[in-house]
Amino acid sequence: MIGPLVFCLLAWSIYQQLLRQNNWKTSLQHAWQVLSGAEWWKVFLAMALMLVNWGLESRKWQLVIRRVQDLSFMQSAKAVFTGTTLGFFTPNRIGEYVGRILYLDEGKRIQAISLTIVCSMGQLLVTWWAGIGGILYLQAYGNTELLHTFAGLWMKLVLYIAIVAAVILTLFYFRLAGLVRWVEKIPRLRKPVSYVRVLDSLNATILFRILSLSVLRYSVFMGQYYLLFDVFDVHVTAAQVVGAVSVIFLVLSIVPSIAVITDLGVRWKVGIEVVQIFDNNITGILATSLAIWIINLVIPALIGSLLILGIKLFNSRK
Repeated sequence: MIGPLVFCLLAWSIYQQLLRQNNWKTSLQHAWQVLSGAEWWKVFLAMALMLVNWGLESRKWQLVIRRVQDLSFMQSAKAVFTGTTLGFFTPNRIGEYVGRILYLDEGKRIQAISLTIVCSMGQLLVTWWAGIGGILYLQAYGNTELLHTFAGLWMKLVLYIAIVAAVILTLFYFRLAGLVRWVEKIPRLRKPVSYVRVLDSLNATILFRILSLSVLRYSVFMGQYYLLFDVFDVHVTAAQVVGAVSVIFLVLSIVPSIAVITDLGVRWKVGIEVVQIFDNNITGILATSLAIWIINLVIPALIGSLLILGIKLFNSRK
């Protein structure tokens, strides 16, 4: 019964999330007009890129999780989609970890959480460093008048926070094995460390492969935004898309949010503040943010809610 119940709860939550946004009707109408017009193929291409996006994430997770258990690509994809569903209800989607490990054997799930966190760290590194570059680009080429207002002040604050956080995370990411060995020397921490000792097997080659897949996935996001900005008449160049969207992702990764309650509102607010530096088509910006939210988060979460039905069957075969 859990799968259908989660699906219904998710659909209701999405509906309530839309109702909380002041401009949701206008954005939906705009999106519907596009789907029935000549630009519909760009929307479907963006949806196809969603599969590429989550396919890359599935491959990334499959790559690291084989340290504790071998999974096929399809099993890894199912785990990723299920994690997206559970992450929809939790702050900053931390429920993704729980959803993914449901597909693993008992006794290996705690170790798998630490490996999943490494996947997230790789994506976060790409997001933060790209966001730092995006802020610098906006400061150099954006609307000077807007950048001298409140938007410019919070952008500088985000820049300083991101630089400090990115440097610390980079050092931490490439020193995981050494950190585990160092903590093992502390007698009181030996038992907890036994659950994350698997991180010692992640050499530099694996860590760079995770980063490479994270960069590819990030590029897919950029391609989706470029297509949809064009669809909804937000006139920005490819460089401006990369600069603006990288800042949006940076802010979204820092600001605490729950997808089912606040995520869409945060995306709309940040999108307007950043993209209007280049184009003031607010309706187009809102429609793009809504479309990205539906394509990259809502549809995968709905797919994952249906895949929950197969978890018991999968585990029974193990």
